[in-house]
Amino acid sequence: MFSPLILGDLLLENRLVMAPLTRVRSGRDGVPGPLVVEHYKQRASLGLIVSEGTYPSHAGQGFPGQPGLVTTEQIAGWRNVADAVHSDGGLIVAQVMHAGRVTHEGTTGGREVVGPSAVAIDGETRTYDGKAPYPVPRALRTDELPSVIADFVQASRNAIEAGMDGVEIHSANGYLLHEFLSPASNLRDDSYGGSPENRARFVAEVVEAVAEAIGAGRVGIRISPEHNIQDTLESDADDVRSTYRALVDRIAPLGLSYLSVLHKDPAGELVQNLRKAFGGPVLVNSGFGEITSRDEALSLLADGIGDAVVVGRPAIANPDLAHRWREDLPLNTPDSSTFYSDGAKGYTDYPALQR
Repeated sequence: MFSPLILGDLLLENRLVMAPLTRVRSGRDGVPGPLVVEHYKQRASLGLIVSEGTYPSHAGQGFPGQPGLVTTEQIAGWRNVADAVHSDGGLIVAQVMHAGRVTHEGTTGGREVVGPSAVAIDGETRTYDGKAPYPVPRALRTDELPSVIADFVQASRNAIEAGMDGVEIHSANGYLLHEFLSPASNLRDDSYGGSPENRARFVAEVVEAVAEAIGAGRVGIRISPEHNIQDTLESDADDVRSTYRALVDRIAPLGLSYLSVLHKDPAGELVQNLRKAFGGPVLVNSGFGEITSRDEALSLLADGIGDAVVVGRPAIANPDLAHRWREDLPLNTPDSSTFYSDGAKGYTDYPALQR
């Protein structure tokens, strides 16, 4: 856990990676301010920080208070974050995330909600005007997809301009790219729907375009096969294997920085087969259901299940998690009631241990 690791162009001092964690502290303008700077700076001792999901276009915003990588002010805000993390010896990449159908016009500033197909999520979302049912998204036309790819590319260039060390393409957890992968949310009859290869095509094209724009050694991708969240269902095991293998086989030759896999069984056949096919560094994250423990993280690495371990809630509550886990010291307990609130409470006020 505490040995160095090369991820493409990045050299990590340890193999603990902070998961991308939605924290909605960037206001209505989506600009990371001093509080966000302090939050990430506090966690610079982790081997790599992956930022919370940042939207590549205003239509791709998923949550009130989510940061973006679109405007000049947003880029400047992330530059302050990157500078602060680097000043303490850390590394940070920006997760680029288009929410797809997991949003509402009350969040996107009236911009149309889009997805691969006109299939809505069953449930409600929080907007700037309160809770509202998820709308039926408009299915993106085939001729619109290049412009969405261009948004990912520009946001990734903006991240590099801001001094970030790279980007992670978010293709997990039910958002736009994951929606293309799932047969439950992708009902298209063009070359981007139907077969596993077709459903994987758009994700691969996004990754290829971003890798060409900023260099593959600075690009990672996050997937969550079989996570079955936000109605992006993947219940047919054979289809899951075929879809994700089609994706990995296409992007493997690029020489990406890493593949990050969120799955409840990282040691299982699915994840390990994808790891072999990818052929590069694979980060493993055992899921949302249980908090990753020190013992589990040590075991995943000792048993060769992955090259690094991605952790969420322990990193929320313990800014000095790397030190605590290295020395097997007690941990702060995360307060879930503050995960998606405003202000410093539960964000920058978790104490570090005195050394």
